Amino acid sequence: MAEKIKENINDPEKLEKLYREDKKSFKTEFEKIYPEINNTEIAKFWKSRLDFEKPADILKISPGSDFLIMIVICLVAGFLIKFPDLFNIDVSYFHFYERETGMIFFMGLISYALAIKKNFSKKNTLITLLVFIVACLYINLLPVYPNSASINLVFIHMPLLLWCLYGLVFIDFDLRNYTKRIEYIKYNGDLAVMGALILIAGGIMMMITIGLFQTIGISIQKFYTGYIAIIGLVSAPVITSYILKSYTSLTNRIAPVIANIFSPLVLITLVVFLIVFAVSGKNPYQNRGFLLMFNLMLIGVMGIIVFSISETSANLEDKYNSIVLFILSIITMIINLIALSAIFYRVSELGLTPNRLAILGSNILIFINLILITIDLFRIIFRNTKMEKLELTISKYLPVYIIWILIVVFVFPLAFGMK
Repeated sequence: MAEKIKENINDPEKLEKLYREDKKSFKTEFEKIYPEINNTEIAKFWKSRLDFEKPADILKISPGSDFLIMIVICLVAGFLIKFPDLFNIDVSYFHFYERETGMIFFMGLISYALAIKKNFSKKNTLITLLVFIVACLYINLLPVYPNSASINLVFIHMPLLLWCLYGLVFIDFDLRNYTKRIEYIKYNGDLAVMGALILIAGGIMMMITIGLFQTIGISIQKFYTGYIAIIGLVSAPVITSYILKSYTSLTNRIAPVIANIFSPLVLITLVVFLIVFAVSGKNPYQNRGFLLMFNLMLIGVMGIIVFSISETSANLEDKYNSIVLFILSIITMIINLIALSAIFYRVSELGLTPNRLAILGSNILIFINLILITIDLFRIIFRNTKMEKLELTISKYLPVYIIWILIVVFVFPLAFGMK
């Protein structure tokens, strides 16, 4: 049955026939091979359908079960993040959390992805482990210079590099498959949405628990925030990944709704912000903190645009969302131009530093990406171009960001003499 399902994964009529001939066998075999075929839309549809037909067994504990794998990885991640406290080691001078937090986050995500992929090649597994080990050694062998901007940039960009490695695992190292790249972007949006809901629920649980113990005169706030909350925080990405895999039908309903709500809200917010900014007299050319927040906002909005596009692509006839995203892209380009002019001004007046070069480079890349996205959205709205063209543009541009991240991580410390 498993082979028949894989052979006919792109033939809906044949799959329906196989299902009706032997429902029990179809369900059993489909669950086994789903990790191999989960990048296809038909497979996701069948996953949602079969999950809807049966009660979810999210707490299934058996040797090799996804739930048990998740628990083990979460415990390891929790142990690693609390290692200095457990053994009373002072690592503040080493910048332990700056170096290791991102590594621990993605260790969990990548380990879980590798563990549940039943058909992942040994070669790709070895490549993944080797890249992760090299990254881990590199960031931990960097010298301890508290005021080094270039090294601090490595701490910021290394998690982004590991995010790229996680993406390679997600797409099975199939670099030529642009559809899988869009699936990865969509998956990250789902991960962010569901992860935020889990963290909100965890925060509410923490407040209730601390409050309950305070009513009987016991203060557990320090213990709870220092251990339970921290371990829960580093475990959240893995737990979210498990939920996304186990409840496909649920996440497929939530993410598009969030995307459709947030896009117009962000658009309204940015329009109001630009109006207030114009009349407030604030000067991004002189105020470094204001410029930094400007750039953080730009990166966040860019992420929302890309996520919304990946969700909107599921409904090719939705012109409303395309128009909203088109206007949002134009507004974001205006903000980007303001940020770029401020950065060029500060470089000309104050000189080139690692931070200024990093912000300048990322802003230029985002601006070019926004131009390409806006052009495609214009064609979709006014010339009835297919959404697939926009997806292809986004997919092809992703390696440009990866190259820039590699430059910041490995070239900046040497080019600026670790300063």
